Amino acid sequence: MPDPTAHDSQTFIAHVADLNEKEVLLLVEERLAQGENPLVIIEDCQEGLRQVGERYERQEYYLSGLIMGGEIFREVMELVQPIIQEKFTGKESGVILLGTVQGDIHDIGKNNLSMLLTCYGFSVHDLGVDVPPAKFLQQAEQVRPNVIGLSGLLTTSYDAMKETIDLIRGSEDAALRTVPIIIGGNQLNEQVCQYVGADYWLTDAMSGVRLCQKLLHRSS
Repeated sequence: MPDPTAHDSQTFIAHVADLNEKEVLLLVEERLAQGENPLVIIEDCQEGLRQVGERYERQEYYLSGLIMGGEIFREVMELVQPIIQEKFTGKESGVILLGTVQGDIHDIGKNNLSMLLTCYGFSVHDLGVDVPPAKFLQQAEQVRPNVIGLSGLLTTSYDAMKETIDLIRGSEDAALRTVPIIIGGNQLNEQVCQYVGADYWLTDAMSGVRLCQKLLHRSS
């Protein structure tokens, strides 16, 4: 039998991609009322936002469309966050150091990842936005993270990512030099990952949670 939720997901994704704010929020409330997994809703929303980004690249949307998409995602997260915190009491015990790199003040993706990691039981140290490389290194030396996450939405943030990673990899602390470093942002790809010297790259929050879980289990 076909999955009855598949149609709902496609309709929802289409509304996100079309920036239909009212319809998106109504569908979120309906899906939550039906007991649907809030993490699936988040993944569908992220797929819709990916399509928003593609339309922007094709010049079908202007910058205001990207901003509107981010605002819709923020409102969706406000609706699902209490359910996630109620349903998911994580058993992870890893320490994650996060921050948006110097020169970039975007924080929606970073904040969503921080919230989800916390729900799954990780201890998250969020340095905020526009974080200088030296501050990343200083905090890494203090909190001894299992994973370091650098966020950046702007292409101009790649050099700041590279500088931060070079500083951490050149640390006198041998343990810090081997800590897995993840970069996150909508515009990232494998080429950027190699340029900045990161170990992994991702473009959505749920992938970040799964990756952190995998890295923690691998090291335990």
